[in-house]
Amino acid sequence: MTVSVLLPRPDGSTYRRRLRAPAAVPHSGPAPATRKVYAAAHVVADPLRTSAAGGAVDWEATLAVRRRLWRLGLGVAEAMDTAQRGAGLPADAVGELTARTLAAAAEVGGEVLVGVTTDQLPAGDSTLDAVCAAYTAQLERVQRLGGRAVLMASRQLAASARGPGDYLDVYRRLCEHSERPVVLHWLGEAFDPRLRGYWGSTDIDAAQRTVLELIERHADRIDGIKVSLLDAAREVALRRQLPAGVRLYTGDDLHYVDLIEGDAHGHSDALLGAFGPLAPHAAEALRRLGSGDRVGYRALLAPTLPLSRTLFEAPTYHYKTGVTWLAYLSGLQSHFRMLGGLESARGLLHLVALAERADDIGLLPEPELAAERLTGYLRLHGIG
Repeated sequence: MTVSVLLPRPDGSTYRRRLRAPAAVPHSGPAPATRKVYAAAHVVADPLRTSAAGGAVDWEATLAVRRRLWRLGLGVAEAMDTAQRGAGLPADAVGELTARTLAAAAEVGGEVLVGVTTDQLPAGDSTLDAVCAAYTAQLERVQRLGGRAVLMASRQLAASARGPGDYLDVYRRLCEHSERPVVLHWLGEAFDPRLRGYWGSTDIDAAQRTVLELIERHADRIDGIKVSLLDAAREVALRRQLPAGVRLYTGDDLHYVDLIEGDAHGHSDALLGAFGPLAPHAAEALRRLGSGDRVGYRALLAPTLPLSRTLFEAPTYHYKTGVTWLAYLSGLQSHFRMLGGLESARGLLHLVALAERADDIGLLPEPELAAERLTGYLRLHGIG
């Protein structure tokens, strides 16, 4: 059956677009054989209890998002910025989200990494001891539940540290306290402007030297580092300097195809917000790569880049709105509401562009449902 939808153009005119059939990709399968891959998962708000002032989580719908990722063979990166950490997720919900996800993972053998940070502290400057205590409290909670930790970049540490030495001291204490190797987290300003100067310098070369010093000192306690600088050349250079056995998890949602494929000197693993909405394509592409089919890998994953680059266009930190919008159009949740009213963070034309790019690659599993929801949303805004 042919499905079409009336869409607006930037000049105010409209055109009718015929939606394509869904791409023929599996919706379950084993984990990729040659790469560690985690999709950062979003949370589904309870639409009856969500407003610009706050909100509550729909736990069953939220866990369904994670079960889908595990069925596809992907790991889940939990309680990170994609889950509206620091942007709407209530502080008292973080622990419950972690506990529920780890329990659900245990039922199916799913892989999970859990973000820990210092967001129970007030915003702004603090003491290094207070930062360490906040990190440690969250780390201990994750460890009690059997989870593995991502030491997320801390806004409070960024506000409090006076130089590279403070970062080295805080992370030394955390590495020594962790029962299992941790994943470090280097999130660039595009994702969070309050992290400017992280690692003790606004000079990226100097910051990189501090990161490498930290990793070299504690390589036995560090599984890897997630790098989200949106600078592919920088990531490759850092990757080549890491000690043996320390992974680089790309968080570069603009260049992941080349970075994950790698070169003669190595490759990046992945911890990506883009891989939530792109999960079926990403999982199958990485299975192809694992079987040695590089052509098949690129044929499936490279066409996803226009969608991901639209999703993460500036201001990049509002990508979470697009993730939720695509989940709504794909039938993964019943509404387009977000914690803290963040569904309003992107304009109508941006949402339309995401729908177009998703349709380009056959990402929408039920075109009829997507057309119905897209048409209804546009009518709500006076289109069609």
